[in-house]
This record gives sequence, structure tokens and C-alpha cells, in this order.
Amino acid sequence: MEARKIDASNDKLTSEVLGEVEVEDKVLVIKRIHVTYKLQADAAHRETIERVHGIHADYCPVYKSISAAIDITTSLNIED
Repeated sequence: MEARKIDASNDKLTSEVLGEVEVEDKVLVIKRIHVTYKLQADAAHRETIERVHGIHADYCPVYKSISAAIDITTSLNIED
């Protein structure tokens, strides 16, 4: 967001993460992760924010590192 001149500092961008774990061969394994982002931003930036959200995983080191093994999804809530 900051690269697109959208202020995401000072807790304007937060996230909540939910992981789903299953047992495989008596071992707990993380199968799915869902990240819900919450961004406080001016509605005038909605189009840019949604576009950035749509491509951010392609540039996220964490996503790139674990997405082959764990299904990762995201959602975004924009608040004025």
C-alpha cells in the first residue's frame, strides 16, 4: 500500500490469521491458512487497494515460501 501512496502505518493495516490443522499419521499438520486484512483508508483509494490486494501474494516472501505446501487465502475489509 505504501508503494501506492496509501498510508498503512500506525495500525491502519492490521490482519487476523486463522490456521486449520489436521492430523496426518498422528502428527498435526497445518493444511490451510486464511488471512483477513483490515485497512482504514479513504474510499477514493478503493480501486487501487483492491488491485494491490489481488496481486500482493505474488510478491510476498511468506506466501512464496509456504504456498506449495499450505493452501493460503486472503480477504480484505476496507474501512473509511
